Amino acid sequence: MAGGGAARRLAETTQGREGLMPTDIAHRFLRVVEAAAIAAARTVGQGDRHESDRVAVQAMRSVLQTVPIRGRIVIGEGERDEAPMLHIGEHVGIWQHSHPTVAIAVDPLEGTNLCAKGKPGAISVLAAAEEGGLLNAPDCYMEKLVVGPRSRGRIDLNAPPAENLARIADSLDRAVEDLVVVVLERERHERLISEIRKAGARIHLISDGDVTPCLSACITGTGVHAVMGIGAAPEGVISAAAVRCLGGDMQGRLVEHKAGDRSRAEKMGVADFDKVYTAEEMAPGHRLLFAASGVTGGNLLRGVQFWGGGARTHSMVMGLESPRRVRFVDSIHLDEGREVEIRL
Repeated sequence: MAGGGAARRLAETTQGREGLMPTDIAHRFLRVVEAAAIAAARTVGQGDRHESDRVAVQAMRSVLQTVPIRGRIVIGEGERDEAPMLHIGEHVGIWQHSHPTVAIAVDPLEGTNLCAKGKPGAISVLAAAEEGGLLNAPDCYMEKLVVGPRSRGRIDLNAPPAENLARIADSLDRAVEDLVVVVLERERHERLISEIRKAGARIHLISDGDVTPCLSACITGTGVHAVMGIGAAPEGVISAAAVRCLGGDMQGRLVEHKAGDRSRAEKMGVADFDKVYTAEEMAPGHRLLFAASGVTGGNLLRGVQFWGGGARTHSMVMGLESPRRVRFVDSIHLDEGREVEIRL
């Protein structure tokens, strides 16, 4: 037994030096998103999106620094709207020689406006992989198409929406009229919305936040069958990690929205701006981990609840380890030094 323990410790140390990421670190990342969600939730409905972002970033950074990794932020939210952020290239974690090298994509508060206005759907989210396991996407727009496991291999971003909807309906053994497609409510989507409606599918328009719909499209029972349209590229990579963990399918293509997008992408190593990426190309890591915690309630995750002695969070954490697991975690966080009564 002692020899086996020594061998296991040696294997873990070797993994760290080679840059592989042990899957048992998932619970550490769960604490990271829980902390950010709790901090953001205290600002729900206050109307100050900048403050909501700030406290979420601060909480996430603080807990990330306690994780035994050599972490580097490859995607950090905030550059586009000048909000507080974890900076691309920023080092996080304890950073000892034996610790694994980890690439991290974060959005401490996905759905900032939703949080500030007290609307459902805001989450705190993190994706992680071994070094090189996440696309270093520029902070620009991305056209996305996301479906669940049963529609895997049936989508084509270059095809018209009606054709994709027909393929999705066929894979689900239902009529196009029975499909629900999530689309961000933006002027740029007027033509897309018209084409989806003409094909006969139903649309769920959302005001903000496109990671949660991508999760929903990959989970049966949410009432979402696809996500279409243009959103942020960084969130696209985070979504791709989740889609891979859930066995769904996703395609994405960068969109030139403003001057400098192409040159920014080139500086970040994107050789072909017009390439259609698969989920496996956006999140190619073999040791992917994904964690999210609800800030305001939604169809997948409940929002943070507070009472006199602490807070209750609802989160999900998953990875590509074998056997595959998707965990929904209901946690009660107790305030230090206070005696409280726990009730179901």
